[in-house]
Amino acid sequence: MNAANSFKTCPCCGFTWASRKEFLDDPTLDLNGYQVSFKNLEEGMFLFTHNIEPCRSTMTIMMGEFRDLYAGEMYEENKTDSDECPAYCLHKGQLSRCAVRCECAFAREVLNIVKERLNEAKAFHQFPTPPT
Repeated sequence: MNAANSFKTCPCCGFTWASRKEFLDDPTLDLNGYQVSFKNLEEGMFLFTHNIEPCRSTMTIMMGEFRDLYAGEMYEENKTDSDECPAYCLHKGQLSRCAVRCECAFAREVLNIVKERLNEAKAFHQFPTPPT
């Protein structure tokens, strides 16, 4: 497959996922981080590990590639550094949902939708789910 016409190509082993659906249905992928971009939330990076031997490479995909998976409420105010904020966005390995009504909350919802889809793929293919 031509990598230019695909959703993502692993930078280490060269494996190519033709579509986002194929990517999210792959039980060899783990979502293990989120690096926020406060300037433009859709440019934040989701970090994935391709868990096959001998690859085990980490790759990034902009959160905006998954934005349409979320149809919930959007908030306008950024509450980072407020007393309400648990600072999840500041810790790339923290994948929990955030209950604060902050403009960043939707990105964490998208993160969890992606994480749940990958976990469903693992369950379907009987792969172990990584600890959270």
